[in-house]
Amino acid sequence: MSAVAVIGNLSRDVVAGATPRPGGAVYYAARALARIGAQAHIVARCAAADVESLLLPLESFGIPVTLRAGERTTAFTFHYEGDHRVMNVDEVGDPWTVEDANGWVAEAIGESEWVQVGALLRTDFTAPTLAALATGRRLLVDAQGLVRLASVGPLERDADVDPAALRSLAVLKLNEDEARILAGGVEPDLLRALGIPEIVLTLGSAGALLVTTSGSERIEQVPVEGVVDPTGAGDAFSAAYVSARAQGATPVEAARAANALAAELVSAS
Repeated sequence: MSAVAVIGNLSRDVVAGATPRPGGAVYYAARALARIGAQAHIVARCAAADVESLLLPLESFGIPVTLRAGERTTAFTFHYEGDHRVMNVDEVGDPWTVEDANGWVAEAIGESEWVQVGALLRTDFTAPTLAALATGRRLLVDAQGLVRLASVGPLERDADVDPAALRSLAVLKLNEDEARILAGGVEPDLLRALGIPEIVLTLGSAGALLVTTSGSERIEQVPVEGVVDPTGAGDAFSAAYVSARAQGATPVEAARAANALAAELVSAS
């Protein structure tokens, strides 16, 4: 079984006024990868003061974790209005550097060909860092980490993305809002013009759209009953996608598997 790696900042999340809880793409990806029994490695970071509260829940999924303590932990508060998430950035986490990518991160990732880059804000992974991570590997990046500004306060997004960052990607995962910001719309031709080999547009309860250099295909929705919390569904989708691709699945097969897992994880047990 081919291993995959997930890298990114852990976050401290407050959802709809509830008690703070662990979050971040690496956390929700670990949950998803554990559910499907994937061989994977998580590479994460948070402030030293938050290691005790964030690392143990992450390790509880049973996926190997390499964690490096930093200065700051990313923190969010948010709530949902239907499929739409209203967010506030309470703290900006530490950026990942080229030195990180070529040093301890490379050692932790090992021979993993597929890497899910769990960027939460634009400064998490700059274009040079992505280029370093992409050397000998295939990266999936969520567009949230490209369009979200790294500033405290109500979440702001814009299209001021370094074009060099896109050149390092094998897969871009984005939602409808991010597609309109980054590509100017959700039409396949607009998405394809970004120049990324595989693009997956997630459509919430309506499924997904896969766009490749050779065409596009709609991924039908999977019925969901008793949704309790959609937080992390996109991260789970990305994790399942890279895991399937690492096992030799085609992009369409990977998107279908990812869509099914994301639906399963947001359904009430």
